[in-house]
Amino acid sequence: MAGNSQRRGAIRKGGTKKGQVVGSGGQRRRGLEGRGATPKAEDRSYHPAARRARAAAKAADNRGRRPGGRKPEDGPEMVLGRNPVVECLRAEVPATALYVAVGAEADDRLKEAVQRAADAGISILEVQRSELDRLTANGMHQGIGLQVPPYRYAHPDDLIVRAKERHERPLLVALDNISDPRNLGAIIRSVAAFGGHGVVIPQRRSASVTAVAWRTSAGAAARLPVARATNLTRTLKDWQSQGVRVVGLDAGGDTDLDTFDGTDPVVVVVGSEGKGLSRLVRETCDSILSIPMAGDVESLNASVAAGVVLADIARRRRS
Repeated sequence: MAGNSQRRGAIRKGGTKKGQVVGSGGQRRRGLEGRGATPKAEDRSYHPAARRARAAAKAADNRGRRPGGRKPEDGPEMVLGRNPVVECLRAEVPATALYVAVGAEADDRLKEAVQRAADAGISILEVQRSELDRLTANGMHQGIGLQVPPYRYAHPDDLIVRAKERHERPLLVALDNISDPRNLGAIIRSVAAFGGHGVVIPQRRSASVTAVAWRTSAGAAARLPVARATNLTRTLKDWQSQGVRVVGLDAGGDTDLDTFDGTDPVVVVVGSEGKGLSRLVRETCDSILSIPMAGDVESLNASVAAGVVLADIARRRRS
């Protein structure tokens, strides 16, 4: 009915004395306009391809890597869970903030974590539980999280300089693709305990000094420099040119630990947990050292083997 402005689509046409009339309201014209290129399937949230992409990204996140296998950039990480947080604080890991969820049950571990953080001057932040949920993939934070800054690596040359400044014969350890941060932390602890001057790791395909390595090292990572080598073989050759003997550690070595004289400047190269020394690194070594063992045990864990060799070298140097 003319003049009924409540009817759907009624508009007033300019240049006419008539009242409201029914029209399309421009909807039909706008419906004919182009809407641009169709988004990719991965960019459409409702599309199965988008769901698969999100699942792959989440899985890569959980593995600590980006899609495609690339490592994420070094940055702060969160230690989650009451026992891990307390252990890190006991080991004096240089944390920057302690997150505590609102309403978290205040048991002995939580109280100790808060007290230790306060004594160390670490910021204590009370946050909603959802904030901690966002920082972890599995939600197993138990209402507490510790933020640890990225580790500051030394340059390989700094390790030799450190020994010379102390007027000591260099005792170094190089890790050839050690992938377990617990082994890395344990080796750092042994090097510090037996008077070593530092540890060098490859920049790629190696465990990094994460909170797990910090905790396993019992705080030794704060006192002992760890360097990153762009090319481990090149670094070993450079040290050889400076008079440092490069000794690989392998069960089938050509030199027995009982006859090895470690009083000279030496770098002990420890191979990966499964494959041992890589071919290029093995060819670079001046000799391959083996540990004599009794019984049917074929080999030792990488960190245990490194500790045995370092202890023997330290004993010979003392005598």
